[in-house]
Amino acid sequence: MASESQHPYHPIIYVRGFAATQGEIEETVADPYMGFNVGSTKSRVAWTGDVRKFFFESPLVRLMSDHQYQDVFVDGDDLLASERPDDRIPYRCIIIYRYYDDASKDFGDGNGTPPIEYFAKGLDRLILRLRDKVCSDPKNNMTPENFRVHLVAHSMGGLVCRAFLQNTQLGSAEARKAVDKLFTYATPHNGIDMRIVRNVPGWLSFGDINNFNRDKMAGYLSVPKGDDVSVVTNFPPERIFNLVGTNPRDYTVAGGVSAWAAGDASDGLVRIENATTHGLGADGVDVPSPRAYVNRSHSGHYGIVNSEEGYQNLTRFLFGTVRVDGILDIDGISLPAEVQKSFEDGKNVRASYQFECAASVRACQWQITRREVRENSAIFRSYDELFPGKERALRKPDRSRSPHLFTVFLDPNKSVKASKSVSFLFDLKVLVPDYEVDGSIFMKRHFEGGYIYRQQIVVEAFPDAEAPGGWRMKYGFQDINPGKPGVTADTEALRDAAQNTVGLTFDIPIEQKSKPGLSGKLRIEVRSWT
Repeated sequence: MASESQHPYHPIIYVRGFAATQGEIEETVADPYMGFNVGSTKSRVAWTGDVRKFFFESPLVRLMSDHQYQDVFVDGDDLLASERPDDRIPYRCIIIYRYYDDASKDFGDGNGTPPIEYFAKGLDRLILRLRDKVCSDPKNNMTPENFRVHLVAHSMGGLVCRAFLQNTQLGSAEARKAVDKLFTYATPHNGIDMRIVRNVPGWLSFGDINNFNRDKMAGYLSVPKGDDVSVVTNFPPERIFNLVGTNPRDYTVAGGVSAWAAGDASDGLVRIENATTHGLGADGVDVPSPRAYVNRSHSGHYGIVNSEEGYQNLTRFLFGTVRVDGILDIDGISLPAEVQKSFEDGKNVRASYQFECAASVRACQWQITRREVRENSAIFRSYDELFPGKERALRKPDRSRSPHLFTVFLDPNKSVKASKSVSFLFDLKVLVPDYEVDGSIFMKRHFEGGYIYRQQIVVEAFPDAEAPGGWRMKYGFQDINPGKPGVTADTEALRDAAQNTVGLTFDIPIEQKSKPGLSGKLRIEVRSWT
């Protein structure tokens, strides 16, 4: 695991999202930070029971105050654009990629917005210029070979970053090599779908909205044309984080028409199913990018960029040293007695299951990821997906369809304990299933909102050089030992060929003996992360 002195505080380049009209472009370029400095004020109940204001200064401001990052604006000048040799740039800096300047009337020709390919090439030049400026300052003690940069992008900005990283015609090998990680907020990685039309039409050129047409995306992302353009190439998919919004109601653009058109399972513009990436790992197996789900809208004061959940995921992904994944392996599922009898009588029985999970990091007030039915983000599996095959009695569980519940990044340097242990709590719920018997919905024993399984579990990792992966793991069911882990996990070494890391894995037993019920194990995988 990385030590505190090895913290990856690389330069951060922010890449903003889509501006549809000339007015939006002019408003964007008038702001030095292009909107990333916008915060929010929210209300929450204090310990006294009173409702108080909660001020969030924006992630950009928090990076400056919490992690000592600096911008590059001094006395009205942008030091990155300066040709003066004495204008130095610190390594721990924040850069705003002002790609809309060329489309503005003040700084460009105002005669239209350049294509994504143009923006991607500009990002390439920006990274190389930043590298040269940083490495020219002896105080940074940095060589071009060791220089690295983080990319943080909102919405279409994530597609600009992917075009630069994936399309070898749009970016140079030396600039791509410098990118360490990419964090995306609400990016339509697989395009934009609306109620009235699947896939934004390629002919719809107003405001360059056809940037989100899948055929056009396939071109600038350098992937085969088809229904899935979310595949990552030329960059490790596990080093891209997808923050997915699940709240369309607070997205008020176009008077709420966008939120209506995107539908409930969206952030008001991007559908949940289109907001994530994946790609082939080093071992040739498809690897989903890490992601988190938060009940925030696409943008605005109550949007995903300004959220505390977004900031916590961002800083832990960029600076954390531990990655933890939770996968629910289901070994068996039992049916209610009446449904079981119908099945034994030869009737056609079908069932579907929804899994909810929310994870919280110790000492933080906000859940870092949350997937719930009421927010249209729960994980859905049919019985046939979990146990495929023609003969139900002979079916075995398909581990490739095991619900992946969460990915959490942890930072021992934020530990509130002297032991430097890191921990988190997750709330796992399996809802009462929906059953269909010979085409009719079975409702006799149904309670809407009920669960066949619900448990809160704390997982805590203690540094231990003698343990597999360098950590000693404990977990605890909160109905038995509230607030604490009580069971020492029986861990095994985990070698990850795709990420070239060594970690550990252990199982937490999951069982509900009543009918309906389920049995299985929660597989926890812990990896070093730098």
